[in-house]
Amino acid sequence: MNFVNNYKKVLQYLSVVLLCFTFYGVGWVSGQERLHLSRGFIPKISLSPIETDFSMFWKVYEDLQNKYDGKLDKQKLLYGAITGMVNAAGDQYTYFMTPEESKQFEDEFAGSISGIGAEVGMKANRISIIAPLPDSPAQKAGLKPNDIIDAINDFETTDMTVDQAVEKIRGQEGTAVKLKIIRGTENLTFNITREIIEIKSVSWIIKDNNIGYLHIKKFSEDTAKLTDEGLDFFKSKNVKGIVIDMRNNPGGLLDKSIDVSSQFIKSGNILIEKNEGKVTQSHKASGLGKYTDPSVPIVVLVNEGSASAAEIVAGALSDHKRATLMGKKTFGKGSVQELITYGDSSILRVTTAHWYTPNDKSINERGLTPDIDVAGDDATIFEENDPVIKKALEFIKTKL
Repeated sequence: MNFVNNYKKVLQYLSVVLLCFTFYGVGWVSGQERLHLSRGFIPKISLSPIETDFSMFWKVYEDLQNKYDGKLDKQKLLYGAITGMVNAAGDQYTYFMTPEESKQFEDEFAGSISGIGAEVGMKANRISIIAPLPDSPAQKAGLKPNDIIDAINDFETTDMTVDQAVEKIRGQEGTAVKLKIIRGTENLTFNITREIIEIKSVSWIIKDNNIGYLHIKKFSEDTAKLTDEGLDFFKSKNVKGIVIDMRNNPGGLLDKSIDVSSQFIKSGNILIEKNEGKVTQSHKASGLGKYTDPSVPIVVLVNEGSASAAEIVAGALSDHKRATLMGKKTFGKGSVQELITYGDSSILRVTTAHWYTPNDKSINERGLTPDIDVAGDDATIFEENDPVIKKALEFIKTKL
C-alpha cells in the first residue's frame, strides 16, 4: 500500500512513535456507539449496556464560554477535547493527531524532513529517544536510545504529547534546538543544529569473505523494494552469508516487515495478532523469498533501539531458526495500531491488537533477548570498525 498517496485509507501501522508522535460538535460515532440529543442540547452516548452521561462535559463547555475572560478558539477546544478523551484510554500508542500533526506524521514517510534525525517516542510515560538515525545530527551529538527528553528549548516535556515534542524539535535547517536529557542519574544538555534528513530505509554492501551486509534503518514505503534489490545484488555476488543490521531501527509499516521476513522464511507464520487474547489474524510467509535456504547463515543485529516492525522480523527469523540474534535486548513494542483518517485530515491512531511471534511469544514491554549478547559502542556503531559487525562476520565464518 502507498502510505502517503493513499493516506485517507485505514492503515495498520507499527512503530515506537516516529520523530515527528473530540467530539465533533456532538460527538464521535463509531461501532456500537449511538448519539442521542436530549432537550437543552445535552447529548448522551449509549454504550450498551452502560450509558455515559455527557451533560457535565457540555456544562463545563457552557461555563467556559460564559465565564472565560478572553477569546476562545472553538477548533482548539474541539481538538483538545478529543485529545483528552483519547489520552484517557491510558495507552501511550493510542492518540489523536490534528491535521498539522498528521502532516508531520506523513512527512516521516516522504523521506525528507528538517530536524535532528532521531526517532522519538513515549517510554514509561516520558518523551524519550528511541533511536538516533545513522549519521544524523542526533547521533553525532551523542544522543542514545532511552535518553529521556526532559526539556526542549527550556520547555518541560512532562505534559507534552509526542507530536508536540516533535513539533518543537523540528525546525528550519541550520537552526539549533536545545535538549535537556536525563540519562540514568546524569542530567545532560545538547545543542543540536537541525539538518535536512533524507534517508533511504535500506542499504547494502559486501563485507569480508563474501558476506552480505543489509542495513534496514526503518520500515517505510520503500523498505520491501529496497530489500529485494539488495538481495538481488547479493545473489549476483553469490554471497555465502548475510548480516541483517536492525539496531536503532524503530519500526514502521506492518506489511513491510512481513514482506522482509518472507524473504528469509519459506512458509508458516510471520506473526500472530490477538485482541483480548483471541487470535484475530495470522500473517504468513509469501513463499517467494530469495534466501529461504538454511544453508546460507544469517545473523540479525539488534539493540535497545530495535522496536516494533524490527522486532517482528527478528522474532520471526529467530522462531523459524532462520537466523541467530546478536546484540542487546530489544525495545519491546508488541502492539498493532490502526490509523483512521477523518474529513479534515486529522487522524486517530488506536491500538487494535497485540502481536505475538510465530511461537506465540509476546514481546510487549519485554523485548527479544539475543542468542549472543554483544555490547556495542555508540562511537563506532555502523562504522567500519564496529565491534558488533565484526563479531557477526566472525560468527558467520564459523558456519561456512
